[in-house]
Amino acid sequence: MSYRLTSLFWLLLLSLTIGACSRAGLAYRNLDVIIPWTLGDYVDMNRGQKDWFRERLKEHLHWHCTTQLPDYLDWLERVQQMVETRQVTDANVQARTAEARQAIAQVTRTVTPSAVELLRGLSDQQVSEMSQAFAKDQREHRAEYVTPPVDEQIRDRAERMSKRLKGWLGPLSLSQQQRITTWSTSLGEQNRLWVANRMNWQMQLSEAVEQRQRADFPQRIEQLLQDQDSLWTTEYRQAHERAEQATRSLLVALMAESNADQRTRLLKKIDEMRQDFSQLKCLKTAQGG
Repeated sequence: MSYRLTSLFWLLLLSLTIGACSRAGLAYRNLDVIIPWTLGDYVDMNRGQKDWFRERLKEHLHWHCTTQLPDYLDWLERVQQMVETRQVTDANVQARTAEARQAIAQVTRTVTPSAVELLRGLSDQQVSEMSQAFAKDQREHRAEYVTPPVDEQIRDRAERMSKRLKGWLGPLSLSQQQRITTWSTSLGEQNRLWVANRMNWQMQLSEAVEQRQRADFPQRIEQLLQDQDSLWTTEYRQAHERAEQATRSLLVALMAESNADQRTRLLKKIDEMRQDFSQLKCLKTAQGG
């Protein structure tokens, strides 16, 4: 699970999950605005920090567009082929997931030195602001995801998943809706474990940044960004694995039951996403277009 720590890390999240947006290319073009705006929820940078960050972000975005985006387009093509050939199997979904993780890892490794530099340069007041923002974030997540009764959490989780899937597939059948409900029920108290794990990660980040002048600070941030699962509790690790398996099974079953209209809609959306990215000026320039 990735957490909002710095906007440089948001570069990782947004660039790899931007497909959730209805106009992926438009969102990608505006990352230079979206990322600093997101960081503002956690740290109020001074003018010098903003200037430094703007230039470093520009470098990272250019690197991502010219070296990583072509691979992302290839990945989308493989997803498209899975749908076209009715090969949305557990093995293929696992393969695409592994490829996405490798891409995320590459971005994380690249932005980590910049994240270290940014975090090390924060003032005591900014570190305090970040800790307060994390505390607010934790209160909001507990209130939304943990405080409600478990049966309400299950219902809300199913509704969120249904809404996401309808955006890609259109109207769902009764059988598909029932599968989503069964999936959500199987996850039980996943919300509690997820929020607790998120809180633990934020607390460790806050502790590391409070001690940012230590010699091992770069290594601590590297672990927090690049090796997050090493910090998971045994309980959360097991729950995470169960949730991944359950979600893969859900996707495979839904696609097996999908009708022609749903597959046509999904293929159209994937193709639109590929076209959006293909038309990006930075990518065309890199390809000599």
